Amino acid sequence: LSVFHLPTTHTSNHQRILSTLLDNLLHITFRPSPITTASALSSAHHYRPLFASPFNPQKMPTHLSKTRKHRGHVSAGNGRVGKHRKHPGGRGLAGGQHHHRTNMDKYHPGYFGKVGMRHFHLTRNSSYRPVVNLDKLWTLVPAEQRKGLTSSSTEVPVIDTLAAGYGKVLGKGRLPALPCIVKARWVSSLAEKKIKEAGGVVKLVA
Repeated sequence: LSVFHLPTTHTSNHQRILSTLLDNLLHITFRPSPITTASALSSAHHYRPLFASPFNPQKMPTHLSKTRKHRGHVSAGNGRVGKHRKHPGGRGLAGGQHHHRTNMDKYHPGYFGKVGMRHFHLTRNSSYRPVVNLDKLWTLVPAEQRKGLTSSSTEVPVIDTLAAGYGKVLGKGRLPALPCIVKARWVSSLAEKKIKEAGGVVKLVA
């Protein structure tokens, strides 16, 4: 700040001007340049927030919302008569063979029509057979029971697959070299072979 040499006359007037100048210097507000503002706006338009949810209440910035385009247009593109009410394309999957045919043909081919033969009096219960593989078989044995087991143990665990909700034992995976008794309604030939190789026994139950 340069030093002002005030003349002796009209001192009070000059002092008032000087005090005003000093006040203005002390209360300067720095405004960002137009370039800085423009870059900030452009970066804001690239902002993509996460979807709002009860666990993440973060919401979309208003200026990015598509509804901003419809401001000033009364019905927001939905028409003055219908006003975005009712079901313009029909309820649910209506019109799959009519006005929605192109969509069904393109994205859901084979949706309509029949194939194969009818099975009269189909009973699915008789063919209900949940499977378990060998690599999951030992998970049916409690951890405390597994702890002290060795290949020379006299007491061996009994794995009842039927009680655990499985119908058939399949042969995928490996078994530990520990003896066990596997009770099952159905056992594949590969599973039976692997169980016997590990020192176990297969027992079929009804």
